[in-house]
Amino acid sequence: MLGVITTNRALFPIIKERTVEIGYSAAPDDCYLGLRGLRSLAARMARQQETGLKVARWLETRPEVAEVRHPAFENCPGHKIWKRDFTGSSSIFSVLLNNYSKKAVAAMLDGLELHAMGASWGGFESLILPIDPSSPRTVTQWSHTGPSLRIHCGLEDPDDLIADLASGLERLTAEA
Repeated sequence: MLGVITTNRALFPIIKERTVEIGYSAAPDDCYLGLRGLRSLAARMARQQETGLKVARWLETRPEVAEVRHPAFENCPGHKIWKRDFTGSSSIFSVLLNNYSKKAVAAMLDGLELHAMGASWGGFESLILPIDPSSPRTVTQWSHTGPSLRIHCGLEDPDDLIADLASGLERLTAEA
């Protein structure tokens, strides 16, 4: 993760001290890789948006899936805000599964070949992660009772990602 902290003269000493305390700084190679990645960012985002939408639409048709939460979908909570503030979407979305056991979800995830387990969203590889959004909520209650997944579609062929998820959903239902 790279970023910039913009501050005024009064706050600069405090921010500098805190970054030294936590040991966070970007190495030269990290900066080089970040700058190199910016050159292809527009092309990657366009491709990943297209892939994410195709995979999410396919998942909506699956009987194992209770709901797909993709900000570009009109039925997604927050869609109006997304539409107001954005001209496109990323390839990150959530899938709310019907009621399956943790063992069934593990069987689904363990056999995936193209979706790695991870939370480093925005890279070129596809990732998937089981999530439980109920505990960090303080303003609203999480009402879904089944398992949930967070998916990030990378640069792989969308049909290959769909086939990978299809085999995972077969394992999910076989273990149920």
